[in-house]
Amino acid sequence: MPPHSRPTRDLYPDALRACALLVVVLGHWVATLPVLEDGRLVGTGHLLRAWGPAAALTWLVQVVPLFVFVSAAVSTPGVVRRLGEGHSQRQWWARRALGLARPTLSYLLVLAAIALLARLLDGHLLQAFNTSLTIHLWFLVMLLAVQALLPLCVRADRRFGLKAVAALLLIAVIADLLRAGIRQPAELLQLGARVDANPGGIGWINLLAVWLLPQQLGIAWRNGRLAGARHGAALIALAVAWLAAAMASGYPVAMVGVQLAGNNMLPPTLALVGVVWLQAGAVLLAESPARRFLQRHPLPRVVAVLGALGMPLYLWHKLAELPAAWIGEWAGLPIDASDPLAPGFWLGRLGWLLLCAACLAPVMAAVVRYELSRRRDVAPAPASATVFLGGAALFAGLGVALLHGAQGAIVAAAMVLAASLLLRARPV
Repeated sequence: MPPHSRPTRDLYPDALRACALLVVVLGHWVATLPVLEDGRLVGTGHLLRAWGPAAALTWLVQVVPLFVFVSAAVSTPGVVRRLGEGHSQRQWWARRALGLARPTLSYLLVLAAIALLARLLDGHLLQAFNTSLTIHLWFLVMLLAVQALLPLCVRADRRFGLKAVAALLLIAVIADLLRAGIRQPAELLQLGARVDANPGGIGWINLLAVWLLPQQLGIAWRNGRLAGARHGAALIALAVAWLAAAMASGYPVAMVGVQLAGNNMLPPTLALVGVVWLQAGAVLLAESPARRFLQRHPLPRVVAVLGALGMPLYLWHKLAELPAAWIGEWAGLPIDASDPLAPGFWLGRLGWLLLCAACLAPVMAAVVRYELSRRRDVAPAPASATVFLGGAALFAGLGVALLHGAQGAIVAAAMVLAASLLLRARPV
């Protein structure tokens, strides 16, 4: 194929995902507050607990809706092609699940080794960071779940267009109304407060409805149903009105965390939908100028490197906090950051970021070298029952890791290993 006719990769979605990844990594590091007493680490705090204004910042740094939105847009053409050719979508999902299971298994095995070592030595550092080292794995659970329904969402867009978005939104609204126990119109003024005060119950439906919403919007964007600054501005205006109404009715401000600054995540609430509108609108509003910038200042190598490092960086960045805390404790560095109003707090945060980055660099070098040495073309299992069992084992393993942290890494790794074996095709 002549050079001028070679299709060029669309850098805009890749650049968006790379930026989202960097926001997640830096956000996690900034939010973690080591707490020291007499020079010894005794625990970790969270920026949301210590500094109230941080809650509003989560509207920007909670970029999971952005990632789902963009990933759906990128994956849609492949889904359409497979549906048209009659290829198995099951095997596509199995390949994606296998691609997540293999590097996740490596991470969990290292955590398991650290947990065993901590039992023999002084394990106060691991105790302080325990669940913090696995909490980010929730994203893999959510991503696998919504991507399993990607073909259904593509068909819904083909048949119903933006009405499919409206249907998901209606489900989310009804779930929160039922959870809040709304019986009279006047009670809508306290919708958020009533939702926050009640257990999840029927609201758990929104684990799918709310996270499928950015996926459905991403498909609509890819298919041209949403495009341009006009639609972007409309979505941002909707987001502003939506979030203002949500805050006025008593929804928590923060869009991350449980038992930190309220809970808009487990299960997701209508307040989180406002962030979906905000981030989707920002993508559309910035699309034309961003594409012009990428054409004038091509950054394919930078975007490609960040894309290739995406999964390892996401998996391993939290582990960097463990050696960073050990070095800070051993060297007497000012990593204790329990009071945001104290002099030097933000300077200390910058030092903490640099320390985490320095600790992550050699880990990433080793991980990337190992991942590149592994066989890449592992075929997924063809049988539906095997894929189902492998998927169940993967979800179970991630669930154990989320609930028990590094202390549960041995059991979690065993389940993810089983998933990895089940999801791959047996050699003939």
